[in-house]
Amino acid sequence: MHDHFDLAHYWAQGDAVSHAVALLLALLSVASWAVAGAKAWQFHGLRRRGRPFLHALLPGAGVRDAHSGPEPYGRIARDGHAALLHHQGQAAAAVTRGELVGGALRQAIQASARQLESGLSFLASVGATAPFIGLFGTVWGIYHALAAIGASGQASLDQVAGPVGEALIMTAAGLLVAIPAVLAYNLLARALLLIEQDLQGYGFALYAHYCSEPAAAGSAA
Repeated sequence: MHDHFDLAHYWAQGDAVSHAVALLLALLSVASWAVAGAKAWQFHGLRRRGRPFLHALLPGAGVRDAHSGPEPYGRIARDGHAALLHHQGQAAAAVTRGELVGGALRQAIQASARQLESGLSFLASVGATAPFIGLFGTVWGIYHALAAIGASGQASLDQVAGPVGEALIMTAAGLLVAIPAVLAYNLLARALLLIEQDLQGYGFALYAHYCSEPAAAGSAA
């Protein structure tokens, strides 16, 4: 007879499937917290290091410092400058300077955004699947408990309530894994959007500099 819910008893009475579900949820929880912490640290550091470069391109200023700036700011500046030099080295360019430089900056920004997005899809997947994994564990636990009760021939309320209540722990565990992952995904997605807006603004400033002052830009290799 079960006077209270006992996680240790549930684990002891569980089979390989219930143990696998519990371990999977624990692994997903640890992994999601690790990914969320790493991405939060990455985004915080990127905004802190990149802030001086967002308003650095004043009229008439060079972009030499921008080329050695923190990534991805430095890579965006170098890619745009390389496109400008490529256009200046062609006697008869098939595309205009603005098209070539703008395309290079756009591709660099998009590539940087894709790199920054890595890990967010994992958090979204954990948030979407963890509740169903926990629910599966609950269903399997109830089935396992009821099968054992049926085999014993005792189907009183006291015999059913304990195992069923213990099996519901798996549903709660699934929610405990999913909710932090969803919250972390939403917060990080918002932070990524702000970073992408910063990169877009930085790209527009570089575009205006490279296209309006080609001599200065070309000398700032």
